Amino acid sequence: MLYKLVLPGPIDDLSEVRVLEWHGSTGTRFNPGDLVVELDTHKAVVEMRASSKTVLRRILVAAGEWQQVGEPLAILSDSADEPLPDRAENLAQSSVTYEMV
Repeated sequence: MLYKLVLPGPIDDLSEVRVLEWHGSTGTRFNPGDLVVELDTHKAVVEMRASSKTVLRRILVAAGEWQQVGEPLAILSDSADEPLPDRAENLAQSSVTYEMV
């Protein structure tokens, strides 16, 4: 199944985040607890970690770019061979854990 990677919101006083670093590239497989991406909120760094086995299929927001909270950052999937859609909006939201550090 395909999923969109989203920082869930709303979060008080936070409307957008900047991608600091992806910890993989297209095709990278993550296990539960693996760090997928680090985000900047102007006040803290947010680490988003995989909560299940997943594959990073497409990065939608490059390192250094900003994205609105609740909008897709990447497309993930359960396996590497699922056909990718043109858009991520209609995909289910991925199950990730995140922590502000």
